[in-house]
Amino acid sequence: MHIAVSGNIGSGKTTLSIKLAKHYGWHAELEAVDNNPYLADFYEDMKRWSFHLQVFFLNSRFNQIQRIRESGISVVQDRTIYEDAYIFAANLAKSNLISDRDYENYLALFHSMINYVKAPDLLIYLKADIPKLVGQIEKRGRDYENAIRIDYLKNLNSHYEEWIEGYDKGKLLIVDVNDMDFVAHPEDFSSIVQKVDREIYGLFS
Repeated sequence: MHIAVSGNIGSGKTTLSIKLAKHYGWHAELEAVDNNPYLADFYEDMKRWSFHLQVFFLNSRFNQIQRIRESGISVVQDRTIYEDAYIFAANLAKSNLISDRDYENYLALFHSMINYVKAPDLLIYLKADIPKLVGQIEKRGRDYENAIRIDYLKNLNSHYEEWIEGYDKGKLLIVDVNDMDFVAHPEDFSSIVQKVDREIYGLFS
């Protein structure tokens, strides 16, 4: 089974992916953040490094999908390849932070890859408003994230809402995490697990 957790920066994707993997005995495929050579530069100068960053993430995510497909085990994936293109790259294009030439090149690469991609069996979307995102980002204290602008997060959220509204590639579970803390409060995590259980059992019915 392939479960994917999606959501904006600071929504809790990685933490939930790890907790779900531990709970169900799945393997967690995490996003390549700490070993991404472009991330810190990107937040300092988005226009200069946007194309490099997006290509790195796209390649990393595609390799993840290949590993998931070949592994034959149940996996929970931290963010999807669709988000790379439909959220982050699209937002950069709309904000004029990537050139038309680079964006077209990126999309051509994405469309070549997507022919070999199977959608996850279940997509979990963590819905979070800006105050929640900012609070979570500050709490984890990554230096390079200090440069993230509020309007950047707002634009990403708008793209997420639009994408989720039209998502038709498989089962979708939306979890509003604004009033949740599934790390500090076990009951919050349990409520998510109950929702996931219902969706998973539905896959086999």
